[in-house]
This record gives sequence, structure tokens and C-alpha cells, in this order.
Amino acid sequence: MDGVSTKTSARPAARKRVPVAQKAINLALQGGGAHGAFTWGVLDRLAEEERIAFDGISATSAGAMNAVVFAYGWSLAGREGARKALADFWRRISDAARVAPLQPSWFDRMMQNYSLQFSPVFMAFDLISRLFSPYEFNPLNRNPLRDVLRDSVDFEALRKSDCPIKLFLSATNVRSGKVKVFERSEICADRTLASACLPFLFQAVEIEGEHYWDGGYMGNPALFPLIYNCACSDIVVVHINPLYREKLPRTAAEIMNRVNEISFNSSLMREMRAIAFVTRLVDDGMVKSGDLRRLFIHAISAEQEMNKLGVASKFNGDWTFLTYLRDTGRQHAHNWLAENFDRLGRESTVDIRQQYL
Repeated sequence: MDGVSTKTSARPAARKRVPVAQKAINLALQGGGAHGAFTWGVLDRLAEEERIAFDGISATSAGAMNAVVFAYGWSLAGREGARKALADFWRRISDAARVAPLQPSWFDRMMQNYSLQFSPVFMAFDLISRLFSPYEFNPLNRNPLRDVLRDSVDFEALRKSDCPIKLFLSATNVRSGKVKVFERSEICADRTLASACLPFLFQAVEIEGEHYWDGGYMGNPALFPLIYNCACSDIVVVHINPLYREKLPRTAAEIMNRVNEISFNSSLMREMRAIAFVTRLVDDGMVKSGDLRRLFIHAISAEQEMNKLGVASKFNGDWTFLTYLRDTGRQHAHNWLAENFDRLGRESTVDIRQQYL
């Protein structure tokens, strides 16, 4: 047509991004060695969900490492930065743990309840740790996790950042037996390692004249820092250690593993009992409005999958195994969001009395 261009000269108007209505949560991350890759998957999926905001994270051991890396990545580049930082961290964990190639059939055997605790290497290491202390078999106090952490996190930058996520890492004071909570403003590699210091494997971590072991003994994880320091009333506990096992442990390794699981869950059980008591007071109108805050408790776990894993797998850094746990965590977090997102801020999605008391 004369005088009329067949091309559109104006670009279509850019669509305005509609703000996503967000709900804030607090996270409570348990420890459990390599099983912490399950928590990696949970965090990866939650960070992907723009409807979720994060107020605070209380964490112990492997959970503490996940929390520190997550917050550092977030301080660099928000959600995608947190996801990338976690992926890079767990890849470094796998690289550090790689000593010799595993048999091709290893993963299939593990999925069929193959028990790694009977492997000669694990049995020898287990025997050494029972007969000798880390001060004897590791006099130079070498810890490969130290280099992994330092390669993954610029702790000075994390302490100075304006990251909106509050951090609380728990460790156990060896002399007093009390829980010590480190906040983001003081977190460093040593304080993170203190939260993950298993006393049969590593020498106690010295910080300002005091010595610390794994925080799981006194808080796995501790919930009170979230209650006292965060405005959000929703606490999502990411479980690694099974609360319930159908099978009665019979071997020495199974018994020791179950003792550790019960011990590391005990502090969480005690805090849940206190929360249940306060909730009942609030619900029954026995306290004045505003005197006590009602908390909403949620849980993401994979009891069925974790029950299949023996104690030895907590030391397994094989990438196939770690990504299996990551994918399991992602799926369980996805399912939890689909089923429970609308209930956040309104009610607990777990029956505290049935699950914890």
C-alpha cells in the first residue's frame, strides 16, 4: 500500500512484572554429615520459590554449613546466588572426598539397603576412632572442610553484607555443656567448623579460650534464637535424622547410629514440648493477648528415604549420592509447598504432640 509501511515501528510495551505476594519463614536446619545434601535440595527449591521470603536460619553441623553458604550466596546475587553457592559448595565437598572410584554397582546396592557399615575401610576407621582420640590419630588437626569452606565463603564479606537473612549457628561448649549460638556478625570458618565438630573425628575447636564440639548435642537445631530474634512466626524444620525407625537396631553400628539419632533429636524434642505448652496457653485464652507469641511449626523430611541409609553414608561424598539426596530434598520441598503454602501464617502444618511429644 502506498505511503504505508508494512512494518510496525513501535515496539510492544514491556509487561510490568506483577509483585509476588510473599510469606516469610524461618528455617531450622539439622546436621547429619553428607545427608546434609538433602537440605541442599530443600533450600534450592525454596530459594526458587519467589513467594517465599526468609527471615532467619538456625542451624547445626552440616545444616550450619548449608546456612552459611546459602546466606553468602544470597548476599552476592539473591536467590540465584544462593542456589549457585550451594551447588558449588557441594561439588567441592565431593571433590575433597574423592579418594578412589567407587564400584559401578555401588549406588544400586545402596538403594537396595546394601549396608556400607560393613565395608573394610569404614570398619577400620570406626575401630580407630574408638581406640584413639583425634588428638592421637590426627595430631596436626587437619580438617578438609576448612579449605572447602574458605573456598566457598568470603566470611569477612558475609559479616559486612546487608543480607536480610539472620544467621544463628549452634555449637556445644565442651567444658560447660551449654549451647553457644554464633550470629552472622561473628561467623567465621572456625565458628562454622565448631558447629560441625564431631568429637570422635576432630579436635575441639578453640574460640576465644573456649572449646566447642558439634552443636547437635545441645540443639539440632536450636529454635530459641528464631523465637527471640525474628519477627516471623513460621518455623520450618528440615529433618535429616529420622525421628522414628520401624526396625529394631541389632548390630553394634546400628545401635550406635540410633543412639546418636535419639541424642541429636532430644534437644529439639524438648523445645517442641515448650512450644506445645505455650500454644495451649494461647489457644485456651490463659494469657493476655500479646504476652506470648503463637508459633506455627512445619517440617520437611524424608523419613522413608533416610531410614534406608546407614551411618556410613553420612561420610559418603560421592557426587551421584549427593545429587540423589539433593533431588530428594527438592521433591519433598516442592510437595510441601504445594500442600502447605496457603497455611503459612495461619496454622502449624504438623501435629506437634503426635510428631514430637
